[in-house]
Amino acid sequence: MDFDISEEQELLVETVRQMLENECPLTRVREVFDGDAGHDPLLWKSLLEMGLGGTVIPEEYGGAGMELLDLALVAEGLGYGAAPGPFLGHSLAGLALLLAGSEQQKQTWLPKLANGDVIGSVAFGEDVGWQPEDWTLAADSTLSGVKHHVPFGSLADLVIVGTAGGGLALVERGDHLRTEPIEGADRTRRLDRVHFEGAPCEVLPGGGLATSRRLCDAALILLSADAYGGAARVLEMTVEYAKTREQFGVTLGHFQGIKHALANIAIRVDPVRFLYWYAAYAYDHVPEESERVAALTKAHATSVAVEAAREAVELHGGYGFTWECDVQIFFKRAMFDRTFLGAPSVHRERAATLGDW
Repeated sequence: MDFDISEEQELLVETVRQMLENECPLTRVREVFDGDAGHDPLLWKSLLEMGLGGTVIPEEYGGAGMELLDLALVAEGLGYGAAPGPFLGHSLAGLALLLAGSEQQKQTWLPKLANGDVIGSVAFGEDVGWQPEDWTLAADSTLSGVKHHVPFGSLADLVIVGTAGGGLALVERGDHLRTEPIEGADRTRRLDRVHFEGAPCEVLPGGGLATSRRLCDAALILLSADAYGGAARVLEMTVEYAKTREQFGVTLGHFQGIKHALANIAIRVDPVRFLYWYAAYAYDHVPEESERVAALTKAHATSVAVEAAREAVELHGGYGFTWECDVQIFFKRAMFDRTFLGAPSVHRERAATLGDW
């Protein structure tokens, strides 16, 4: 039995990484990070030209028809490059339509999401929590209320909104939708507070608690893959720094304590890749395990990413605590992955409940 990903999937990750290195190196990431938009239109255009806007959208709707594991591998590559942009929300909007949309809704919106004619996002968070059972906004033909922490809410052309009872509704950009920016730590993935003021909406007929939980589980897996990609990059950056930074006439890598610290990061980070691989595989092929594995993966992967980034900052010494050090970009991205859709404690408790502990 082969537990590895295929050569084509390995190539997918490498292609995304190489594209980012060529078109959005860390110098460009820093420009976006220091700006206000959190978005690079040229990079987003390149990602769409690669077909990544429709990775899991079926071919009949203009997508590539791949599985969640392939989408997660793309997320890993984007996390490795700290790529700015609306990939997360856009991908989840497409998944929501696949899971819950009517055939007419799919035919109308999926081709536009796949080719990038529109940018999608999702709105889940409320004052009471992230989970489908926490959603309170009532949707009929219109929608009123507030959603917090909406990825690129001001940029999105359509937003899939979580509604009371675990429902899902589609809202297009318009006069009845007002956004205000939220100043978050991760400036590569901007968040907005979205006010729906009698906004016209279309209910997705396949919505409900089970469907919405499945959509959220996909999001947890994508966040985990992004977190692994960032943690792997931070480890590489710190190893390279230890090879070149000199102290007392020798490079840092000569000191046994530094070697041990780097080894400890590596042995925690590397297994995360296989954990998110299985979670993504289970999503499509082992549904009876999928929900619990997704919760455990999100809790563990994002915790490891934050720990790795924190230790990388320390290993960079005083320089690591400055704005000029690129490690801080990945640290803040890891913090986003850890907290978005619920902190690790939330998902560990959820996994325990699902396991009848």
